[in-house]
Amino acid sequence: MGNGTAMRIRALVLAFACAGAPVMALAQSPDLIFRKSTVFKLLTPNDKLATYGLDDPLVEGVACHFTVPEKGGVAGMFGVAEETSDVSLACRQYGPIRFTSKFEQGDVVFRERRSLVFKKMQIVRGCDPKRNVLVYMAYSDRLIEGSPKNSTSTVPIMPWGANGEALKCADFLDG
Repeated sequence: MGNGTAMRIRALVLAFACAGAPVMALAQSPDLIFRKSTVFKLLTPNDKLATYGLDDPLVEGVACHFTVPEKGGVAGMFGVAEETSDVSLACRQYGPIRFTSKFEQGDVVFRERRSLVFKKMQIVRGCDPKRNVLVYMAYSDRLIEGSPKNSTSTVPIMPWGANGEALKCADFLDG
């Protein structure tokens, strides 16, 4: 085996190892709100829908909740099942909005692995400056082929309490 072939094999092994590693969330880990069984399995865990909540790491006062399917069965029990690309998303203002730093359109708010290798679900953030609205989108992608399944939620930036005037999301866009 030539030196170039050995280097290619090592690079391929490293790529597979990195692809299989858990993708860490950019925000904190989401909080499990609840799970509901959707398909009964006799001797292994049921298929479920799980609802999670997370705070936007750069925009205080905004929380997102998303629901994803979780496969049961033997593959789900050992964490090797490839989850479907279905995800629903709702984001809301729950207090005064404060931007902790600038961001770019499409910045990742949260990311998690949805299969043993190559597939991940992401929640990304953007700003609609014309309407002064934060826009969040959840979708799944794969290294080779993504999924058209997605979900979008918007958060109008409104004054909170007696503060008076709302911030403008365009003032916090980078670039």
